[in-house]
Amino acid sequence: MRAGFQLAFQPPPHPLGRCLWFIYQGKDRLLVRLGEGTLEIPRLEDPAQLGVAPLARHYLGRLEGTHCLAAALAPETPAPEGHEWRAQRWLLGKLPYPHYLVAGVARQVLDWDLHNRFCGACGTPMQTKPDERAKLCPSCGLVRYPRLSPAVIMRVTDGRRILLARQAHFPPGVYSVLAGFVEPGETLEEAVAREVREETGLEVSDVRYFGSQPWALPDSLMLAFTARYAGGEMHRQQRELEDVAWFEPENLPRLPGRQTIARQLIEDFLARLEG
Repeated sequence: MRAGFQLAFQPPPHPLGRCLWFIYQGKDRLLVRLGEGTLEIPRLEDPAQLGVAPLARHYLGRLEGTHCLAAALAPETPAPEGHEWRAQRWLLGKLPYPHYLVAGVARQVLDWDLHNRFCGACGTPMQTKPDERAKLCPSCGLVRYPRLSPAVIMRVTDGRRILLARQAHFPPGVYSVLAGFVEPGETLEEAVAREVREETGLEVSDVRYFGSQPWALPDSLMLAFTARYAGGEMHRQQRELEDVAWFEPENLPRLPGRQTIARQLIEDFLARLEG
């Protein structure tokens, strides 16, 4: 998986000691400890030390030797003294990046647990499988694993121009590359071409894989591609985008954070022009 993190679903039999606890209030508000000008994930032996009682808890694995666990609290739970609730998306770039990535694992596991308490086929309460991260229906045998929703994110270029767009939920002034979810029956390459066509009216060619990034908001896996402009006239899909335009290196807008794969796609484009 990612460097320094060993994913696991069962804790070792011995006491874990102080662990990194990724504690969520509701769907996406993560508990962070306020340091001197920093935000940190709490290191605890148990959340009871903060006076809170988790509704659910899950072992995640080890990050550079430190055990990591996820816990879910009721939505109305106040933050303990010296701590705050922060939206996970807001924490990108403000937490150490390895901690942010494990927070994504925690959120995905908690979301899966919340939405699979009962069998979707017969309604029986689900049980946790002892040998893997999965839920098993003791009545009909249905098995539910944590869900991944594949999404493509693509850099479209035309010589020295790069296609960038803006969505309403982006921070002010930020533009990024296009992205969208894969539909049933599609190849990833087909999804790239369809999303570009639907959102901009443009056609692309030379679709090539670039890399991937977990994006657990709550369950996406971002699969990055590059593509070249192959024709068509720009027609912005107003339902999806506030704006879309071609940009050259000299007039780039404000870009996504450096830790996102969207920014990596853009930086790679700029580096290739310089080379």
